[in-house]
Amino acid sequence: MIIGTAGHIDHGKTALVRMLSGVDTDRLKEEKARGITIDLGFAYVPIPGGGTLGFVDVPGHEKFVHNMLAGATGIDFVLLVVAADDGVMPQTREHLAIIDLLGVERGIVALTKADLADASRRAEVETEIRDLLTASRLSEMDILPVSAVTSEGIDVLRARLLAEAAGAARRAGAGRFRLAVDRSFTLAGAGTVVTGTVLSGTVAVGDRVMVSPRGLTARIRSIHAQNHPAETGQAGDRCALNLAGEAITKDAIHRGDVVLDPELHAPSDRIDAGLRLLPSETKPLTQWMPVRLHHAAAEVGARIVLIGDTIMPGGEGQVQLVLDRPIAAAAGDRFVIRDTSAQRTIGGGRFLDLRAPARRRRTPERMAQLAAHGIEDPRQALAALVAAPPAFVDLKVFARDRALGSDEIDRLTDELALTRVPVQATTIALSPANWLTLRRGLLVTLEAYHKDNPDLAGMGLERLRMASTPRLPAPAFAAVLQGMAKQKEIALDGAWVRLVGHEVRLTPQDETLWRRARPLIAGSERFRPPRVRDIGGQLGAAEMDVRHMFKLLGRLGRIDEIAHDHFFLRGTVADMVAIAVDLAAQAPDGQFTAAQFRDRLDNGRKVAIQILEFFDRHGVTLRRGDLRRINKHRLDLFRRPAEESGPETNDNGREASLVGRPDFKSGKGREPVLGGFDSHSLPPLSRSAR
Repeated sequence: MIIGTAGHIDHGKTALVRMLSGVDTDRLKEEKARGITIDLGFAYVPIPGGGTLGFVDVPGHEKFVHNMLAGATGIDFVLLVVAADDGVMPQTREHLAIIDLLGVERGIVALTKADLADASRRAEVETEIRDLLTASRLSEMDILPVSAVTSEGIDVLRARLLAEAAGAARRAGAGRFRLAVDRSFTLAGAGTVVTGTVLSGTVAVGDRVMVSPRGLTARIRSIHAQNHPAETGQAGDRCALNLAGEAITKDAIHRGDVVLDPELHAPSDRIDAGLRLLPSETKPLTQWMPVRLHHAAAEVGARIVLIGDTIMPGGEGQVQLVLDRPIAAAAGDRFVIRDTSAQRTIGGGRFLDLRAPARRRRTPERMAQLAAHGIEDPRQALAALVAAPPAFVDLKVFARDRALGSDEIDRLTDELALTRVPVQATTIALSPANWLTLRRGLLVTLEAYHKDNPDLAGMGLERLRMASTPRLPAPAFAAVLQGMAKQKEIALDGAWVRLVGHEVRLTPQDETLWRRARPLIAGSERFRPPRVRDIGGQLGAAEMDVRHMFKLLGRLGRIDEIAHDHFFLRGTVADMVAIAVDLAAQAPDGQFTAAQFRDRLDNGRKVAIQILEFFDRHGVTLRRGDLRRINKHRLDLFRRPAEESGPETNDNGREASLVGRPDFKSGKGREPVLGGFDSHSLPPLSRSAR
């Protein structure tokens, strides 16, 4: 059990610890010369039957309250010291307020210097103390008179502390490791050593850790827990860690740093929090008010942004803390704020969300999220978060910010029956109800889209995402679609999504226009067909309508767009491939020129070059200078459509031609991927969209 002292300067904290432990915690030369505690002191007392009482002795002078705060974090039990001759003093009040803000719920009051007060004075001071404790969570603390001079009450106090330690439940070692550094020094023969209280998790010799927020990597060479060599340290222990690493030195690590599991390294400089303003304040908090933030052993400048209503003295509310520099923290951690002159404690509270937004802080959606973040129990908080907008949770961020282990987050998601969507290095979780809403909504949206746009191959992925509820981030949405595609619920064609049974078909108007246009690009003119503009002029049709119809036929694999607005029948393209193959076969070195190809087609150099460049793009021909040769592995890309040459199958079982599909990219062995389309395979706008 870690016991922290608290109280006004010269009320006998250090003397009391010396009487209880036999250790003088004033270790600095200046402390001994001035007779006051300046920095943190530590002492340890073995407990009969095993275990250790650890004492953290803090300074009582108002100038060193920041040091007191560094030692108060992580204590299990407070020893509030009040001198019988002085009674309650300013730092008595401030230290008690700090202990209360830090959430310490167990403690005892030591009425020191009892030898200097008679029964009447003792009773008077006890009344003062009771009045002081009334408004705190420590209102039921016992008051024991003690004297370091006569030893009055020392044995009783020691027995009481041992009994408290015996009955105290050891902190759970679950979660990931964090240790708040309060000292860093060099030990001869060992190297860099840091000390602090383990805030969560467990660490063992040989573990890899990180010093945050700087991000220094290190290895644990040895551990001292409660001043004894140990193989492990866990939550609640006072530990000294011997660190080794390339950048690890005494001067590289400072008070306020946190040694932690590398998975937890994600410093934050903008944090939403719940804050209580002390009744001793005379004014409410103001917008953008500067303060000094104390968290664990760290002290940093900050500004307060009010999220809700104005917080009056003695009141509570939600704020955003904008820090001067990042700190390593966890959601649920306690903090204290003091004024910028370091003369008084203003208030404190709990961190809620370490990834606070810079804008839209007060929307109903954000307030619902903050209410969920404010729940201390991880299971209940996770359940509330998946129910709040945007109706999904990044499990990696949730687990990291609450210092939860992978086993613990898996257990929580299983208990809540959440649907998990793996996305790159993280996992998105949705409630069963929201997952069902998302899947059903996608299918209903696609069905309606196909009904309104029968001539389009599918709905754009991003457009579908924007229409979905809940609206997932793009990577997570893509992962959901891929999962549904594997289950044969939908089909993915590049950046387009469709129902499995949907097929593109021409409208009656397009069928009529195609019957009129087809002869113009077939027959004797098939190697030099007119362009879209010329076809429209010959048929008296709008150029836009002709282009739309040809684009749609291209997606159906019946024609190919060799160059902009220049379409060839698929059968004609197959014939041109055969001509190129024949030219290469007749050449001794298997290579042919554009001029030779032009002469065989009799269609002019410009058109012949455009055709060959089309073949180059799709890997049918391989160009070197002015010569080209055939890539035999791509010859099956352009074959006659089914209406001309029967079913498009081949002897190796591969899918028929990929050309014209939105996911096609040249390159042997490539698989279709989302978004893998080029400018010649974009679907045409439907008539309803124009």
